[in-house]
Amino acid sequence: MRFLLYTIFMVSSLLAFGFVDQEVKIVPVEKAYKPNLQVQKDKIKITVEMAPKVYLYQKYFKLTEIEPEKKEIDIKKYLPKPIELHGEKVYEGNLTIAIPIQEFGTGNIKVEFDYQGCNEVGICYPPQKKIFTFSIPDTSQEKTKKSEELSEELSITQTLKTQSIGVILATFFGFGFLLALTPCVFPMFPILSSLIVGAKNMNTKKAFLYSVVYVLAMSIAYTIAGVLAGLFGANLQAALQNPVAIVLFAAVFVALALSMFGFYEIGLPASWQTKIAQKSDEASHKGGLIGVAIMGFLSALIVGPCVAPPLAGALIYIGQTGDAMLGGAALFFMSLGMGMPLILVGTGAGKFMPKPGGWMQAVNAVFGVVMLGVAIWMLSRILPDSISLFLWAMLFIGSAVYMRTLEGIEKDAHWFVYLKKSVGIVFFVYGIFLMIGSFTGASNPLDPLKVLKTKGAITEVSTLQKPLFQEVQSFDEFQKLLKNSDKPVMLDFTAKWCASCQELEEITFADPKVQAALRKEFLALRLDVSDNSKEDKAFMKRFGIFGPPAILFFDKNGKEIRSLRIVGFKNPKEFLSILEEVKRRYR
Repeated sequence: MRFLLYTIFMVSSLLAFGFVDQEVKIVPVEKAYKPNLQVQKDKIKITVEMAPKVYLYQKYFKLTEIEPEKKEIDIKKYLPKPIELHGEKVYEGNLTIAIPIQEFGTGNIKVEFDYQGCNEVGICYPPQKKIFTFSIPDTSQEKTKKSEELSEELSITQTLKTQSIGVILATFFGFGFLLALTPCVFPMFPILSSLIVGAKNMNTKKAFLYSVVYVLAMSIAYTIAGVLAGLFGANLQAALQNPVAIVLFAAVFVALALSMFGFYEIGLPASWQTKIAQKSDEASHKGGLIGVAIMGFLSALIVGPCVAPPLAGALIYIGQTGDAMLGGAALFFMSLGMGMPLILVGTGAGKFMPKPGGWMQAVNAVFGVVMLGVAIWMLSRILPDSISLFLWAMLFIGSAVYMRTLEGIEKDAHWFVYLKKSVGIVFFVYGIFLMIGSFTGASNPLDPLKVLKTKGAITEVSTLQKPLFQEVQSFDEFQKLLKNSDKPVMLDFTAKWCASCQELEEITFADPKVQAALRKEFLALRLDVSDNSKEDKAFMKRFGIFGPPAILFFDKNGKEIRSLRIVGFKNPKEFLSILEEVKRRYR
């Protein structure tokens, strides 16, 4: 009875002095504060729902990562602005704390969240702890894996999709400049130089103009062919690698060569030339530029049809997005980069060209031989190796005879006569070697005696050793071999008219270490698309390939390891490192 009277007295006193609001309900701590944690894309979000008339002190917040490593996270710098209450910084209502995900580790995470608050009645709750467990993926590894999964040409495609126009055009210009050093562009140097040397009244300014026109026409051709290939999947350059186009273009070079030898002069009829001369020299000048432009346009389409990573990247971008404007601009700037060395060489040919006289006949003869060499190089795409070597042999032996190598030297002759005869002898001997190679099965003009040198060494092995590549003729045949293989499968797309393919053949696939790795640990398959037939185009289209060279690798499940696809030339060291990565992923 005495306790009941005491309680009534105390409550009445508190109410009388206003210490307790009749509307305030004293709730237990688990209902006063309800903390929660959410994992979002780039942050960890901690929310605390508070009951009415309760608050939390700013100074008591603490966040500690317990696992995988113990560390305290400075949560206070991520707290929102507090309010002032009873001289303290506090939070009321619902509190949200957003903490960058980088503050935490990766994998399975455990954190401890500490907080303390009071009720407006004046009752304070004891310090509270809340344990949260969640998971954060290792985004750095995902990004690395994602970047690893992009092959060379797909990385370039990504550049087109993400970078500014200025960066894209500058990048592709640089790509083009590097491509100027590849075998696909080399034949254009003698072609342009021959056009300049064969022109009349040539000077530095005119040579520069000829070079620029040639390069611009070449760039336009690359751009048109690239955009068409990207939009429709049809490689115009590859389509022109048929016997008719190659023979016709080779015939043009033979005709130009014979003209330089002085057999005839290519030009307009005399009556037309007289009328043009009467009007102005400008018309004649324009006529010459038109011929240079035509030659530049055709050279791009027929002489250099190889596919390189930047070209493939641009074609994939055009095919995926349909953005022919940006893709075409990238291809055009890439072609300009390829043409810069051509402009330098062409301008130099005009500047340092000998003055009219006897020297000019010799210079014309030299470029006539070069033009014949280009014609043979083109015909070698469709002719058997033995006939190609025979033509090279005839060219070098004929040049030696033209240099009067087999004739005697007059007494007290000029030193240049001796030099010319020495060069002629080298040409003659080399021509004999080429002739021998054409009858012994050699295929490389740079090593015509290879078969004779290695015949004794490989006689015993040749009967036991299979060819390095197994030829496939159809997609069904390839699928069957892929399914039954217990080794990583490599598929090589090649063509006889592809200069980079020949470079791979003569340098990379001829390397003993590469051969040993392919024979022992890979099933090396090859598809020859020289004919560019309907079946060849369908086969390439299945893998999104616009033209050779392209080398694909396949895993245990028969899926291509896309990030390791090779487009263009790789030297033996680079190729071996890719083979090692294929083996690692195959395990």
